[in-house]
Amino acid sequence: MPELSHRRRLLVLAICCMSLLIVSLDVTALNVALPSMQRDLHATTSGLQWTIDAYTLVLASLLMLAGSTADRVGRKKVFITGLTVFVAGSLLCSLAPSLDALVAFRMIQAVGGSMLNPVAMSIITNTFTDPRERARAIGVWGAVVGISMAAGPLVGGLLVESVGWRSIFWVNLPVGLAALLLTLRFVPESRAPKARRPDPVGQLLVIALFGSLTYAIIEAPDSDTAAVLPFALIALVALLGLLWYEPRRTEPLIDPRFFRSAPFSGATVIAISAFAALGGFLFLSTLYLQNVRGLDALHAGLWMLPMATPMFLCAPLSGRLIGNRGPRVPLLVAGFAITVSGVLFAAFEAETSNVTLVLGYVLFGIGFGFVNAPITNTAVSGMPRAQAGVAAAVASTSRQLGQTLGVAVVGAVLASGVGSSPYRTAFVSAARPGWWIITACGLAILALGALTSGRWARGTAERTARRLQSNEVREAAGVR
Repeated sequence: MPELSHRRRLLVLAICCMSLLIVSLDVTALNVALPSMQRDLHATTSGLQWTIDAYTLVLASLLMLAGSTADRVGRKKVFITGLTVFVAGSLLCSLAPSLDALVAFRMIQAVGGSMLNPVAMSIITNTFTDPRERARAIGVWGAVVGISMAAGPLVGGLLVESVGWRSIFWVNLPVGLAALLLTLRFVPESRAPKARRPDPVGQLLVIALFGSLTYAIIEAPDSDTAAVLPFALIALVALLGLLWYEPRRTEPLIDPRFFRSAPFSGATVIAISAFAALGGFLFLSTLYLQNVRGLDALHAGLWMLPMATPMFLCAPLSGRLIGNRGPRVPLLVAGFAITVSGVLFAAFEAETSNVTLVLGYVLFGIGFGFVNAPITNTAVSGMPRAQAGVAAAVASTSRQLGQTLGVAVVGAVLASGVGSSPYRTAFVSAARPGWWIITACGLAILALGALTSGRWARGTAERTARRLQSNEVREAAGVR
């Protein structure tokens, strides 16, 4: 890709951030609309889980395919296709006549979304070649998540109260169309020097693993063991199949060599932990504020501002810290803040007091604001630029898988705890195990942030990058 002027690079960054905004805004705004959708579509708790997880599950399943395809056929082409499908899926979601139709249309939306975030990150990585400039760009990228967190609950609440939950999907249409037109005009085409071959077997195994695992978790509270066990077994077989098959391919869908880098492996697990915490946190908070406290969607969105504002403010600060001092400090801050927030809810029932509720929200917002940028920077900075799409896709897949599992596990625990008891009286005690799960995610971030950002870990990243670069040179020369 040709070297662009500073102004053009910033424009490309803004266009890529627009795609992230509509994908992220869709999730946060929809969370506020869950109780309204539950009443309108007569959905159960598991039905609400599927409206979120059908979207994140398809994203997680297809992100790596989208990343490698973009490296092969052209990042701009795949990005344009993703915007088109996402906008069309959003329109269909706004017209969904039933819960089943909404879940199906959310999956179409996710097919388009899978072509946006990893491809946009790959475009950014190849546009900003200076490491410090790239870290700052990724900090801006992370700040957009904070913007979506701040705007999502408010915009969603306002739309739900004034127009209805269907209008949430209308927001994607003008932003998506504007991003599409700007991409056609200003984003240059780029691709990897050597095209990677498709891996259909690996892709099918990933879909089987993620889909069957999520189904087993969500449906477990309402089904007997005989109905859930086959899906758990399918997930296990798919996982074993991936571990056996992928290392034997020359160009696998999931390149096991990436995981020889301790920072990359750590970033993958941190991403799963952080977004599992986010998914569970939003799910519990939304249902508590509206179904237990009896707030409408707009006021529930306002109550989430103490969480959203620190996310927005801390994300660019995290990017600057990474550029100047590396990812260690942001990861430690993130892990500590999320852990303390989880403990407040799990051990001290923070939601029952306004002061502790706000404090828990602020701490979680600080933690999540600091964690996103180091995940992305660590995932792509130690990899050859030619494989930036695949590396970014693994990081994005980890995020979506984490959010899928967070909603599935925390939602299943909540449904099992509530049972047939009155919802308002049983919610706080039923949600407590879910808050402990979020606490465990914070502890995982804290521990892995300390372990994978030291000198030893950086050494494994450098050796991995050299091996990958050497293999690329040999493969380009036709040497096996």
